[in-house]
Amino acid sequence: MSLAVVGAGYPNRDKSDRRFEILLCAPGEPVELRPEPKNRHDERAVAVFSARGVQIGYLSAERCGRIGALIREGREIVAVFQAKSRHGAWIRVAFDGDAPRVPEPVAAEETVGQDWWPDPEWDE
Repeated sequence: MSLAVVGAGYPNRDKSDRRFEILLCAPGEPVELRPEPKNRHDERAVAVFSARGVQIGYLSAERCGRIGALIREGREIVAVFQAKSRHGAWIRVAFDGDAPRVPEPVAAEETVGQDWWPDPEWDE
C-alpha cells in the first residue's frame, strides 16, 4: 500500500529541513512510523522518520487513524520510502511479515495530473 507523507513544508523542532531530508531518501530505504498520541493537533497523528532519524512529515489524516490503530494493536508494519512528491513524499507499507515492494517508476508523460502509483492488482 502506498501512503502519502504530508507536512514536508514545516520545520522540525531541531530546525532540520524535511524537504531536504526527503531529497536524501532513496526508493526502498527504510522509514519509521511513530504514533504521536500527545500531538496537540491530532492525537491520531503518525510521524514518518527517514533511515537517518530525521522527520520527513506525517501520514495524511485519511490514513493515520487506521495505520496508528494497527501499530497500537501490535501489528507488524514495515515501511520504505517510495518517492518524493509535490506534497512531500510517498512511502510504501506492508503488513504482518510481508515486505513492501516499491513499484517501478512511471514515465512523466503517463502521470500528467497524477501524483500516485496504482497497485497492478489487489490481493484479496
